[in-house]
Amino acid sequence: MDIIRNISDLRLFFHRNERPIYFISATNFNLLGIDHWVNRFQYINYIDCFDGRHPNVFVPSETPHPEFESIEDINNYLLQHKEVTDLINRRGGKPVATFLMFDEKTEELAQELGLEVWFPSAKLRQRCDNKMETVRIGNKAGVPSVPNALEKVSSWQNLMKIANRAGLGHDLVIQTAFGDSGHTTFFIANEDDFNKHKDEIVGEAEVKIMKRINCRGATLEACATQSGTLVGPLLTEVVGARELTPYKGGWCGNEVFLGAFPDGVREKARDMAFRFGTQLLEEGYRGYFDLDFLIDQDTGEVYLGELNPRICGASSMTNHAAFAYADAPLFLFHLLEFSGVPFELNVAELNERWARPEFIDSWSQVVLKYTATNVDHVTHAPPSGMYRINEDGSAVSYHRFDTNRRAIDSEREGFFLRITGAGDYRYEGADLGILILRGRAMDDQFRLNERVHNWIRGIRQYYGAAPLVAAQIETAPQAGSFKIL
Repeated sequence: MDIIRNISDLRLFFHRNERPIYFISATNFNLLGIDHWVNRFQYINYIDCFDGRHPNVFVPSETPHPEFESIEDINNYLLQHKEVTDLINRRGGKPVATFLMFDEKTEELAQELGLEVWFPSAKLRQRCDNKMETVRIGNKAGVPSVPNALEKVSSWQNLMKIANRAGLGHDLVIQTAFGDSGHTTFFIANEDDFNKHKDEIVGEAEVKIMKRINCRGATLEACATQSGTLVGPLLTEVVGARELTPYKGGWCGNEVFLGAFPDGVREKARDMAFRFGTQLLEEGYRGYFDLDFLIDQDTGEVYLGELNPRICGASSMTNHAAFAYADAPLFLFHLLEFSGVPFELNVAELNERWARPEFIDSWSQVVLKYTATNVDHVTHAPPSGMYRINEDGSAVSYHRFDTNRRAIDSEREGFFLRITGAGDYRYEGADLGILILRGRAMDDQFRLNERVHNWIRGIRQYYGAAPLVAAQIETAPQAGSFKIL
């Protein structure tokens, strides 16, 4: 194929792909199902969510390693594992690596294995991931953030001086440069609030100081390519639900459905994502990215929240949206961008097509974390696969094994991807698994609805655990250990 000009060419190209392409991460959640679209696509994972039954998931046997402190540590462990290197060498070809998270050490290990990394460099991703840099990129693109100041804070008095000068008022939100919003976002209304988080704030070279607004969160994934920026659907966010997460501002799920946002809000967010993607190309960044938006409930204004320069927790939703089955998943355009194959796509036509109502269906996902403060040892856990809930919502039952969320037949069925399994520790914030459902997860006030409450209760009852014995206490993970999704 000389040049890819349309979706048929794109689908045929990946159907006939002969280069081994790997997604290397703790689990395959973020790119669940991409193996159905791309020939020779395989997952290399640390956690066996499917108990060895997924045909395209490879999980090496456990070998001794230092305690993991990040997803990057997991990936670096995998790339040095003999069983992984043997697999890559055995499959041959010109192998490609994709990741959720990686660092410069990961890049070095990949190069040693002859793996070509199909993402912008770790150094560039790190720069773009800085919340201060996100604001600056947005400003250049004409994509505004909530009124803010980007400055170093040395004390409560200094913070008040900055806030007064910038006209931000005294009810503030402060974010540090990196990290999950559930851990690095601080709500500051008085000096006592400031003192609770003082050490995290004053130790930073600069922080993002925002006016606090009455907002709803939303997220949208896009892909910056040489033909332009392709824009996916705007998703709601489930944030801080106590039944799902111990973290007040922590992400714990998403929904997509037609009436989630007024048409004007959807159009504005899509336009902002397109302009932001154009600016990212100017910055040297290309490929997949995610933008979080804050929608002011009082004024209707749409503001830029955060940039995730990568695939993320919403990617499973985006790559299974209606437009993906009509045309192709957004991630395929990312792979195309890095493939080196010439293409000329009509991005404007695709974006207009994907914005039409018939390309927005109704799905939701919720991430179940362990919310208690104790640490224990899991004795049994629900298998990944298809589950059913009875008519009155009083019981959830395991139906059958499956690896494909498309098999969900109705709102009384759900797909559960197990993360924490038998033999693992449960600790505050540990990811137990992800539940994917047809229909909504929240009500019109954006609180978890009764149906999802019943599903959460039904899935949790499949977990059993035993208290730690003395020999286990020293090796047990601490509350707040890093997230893997």
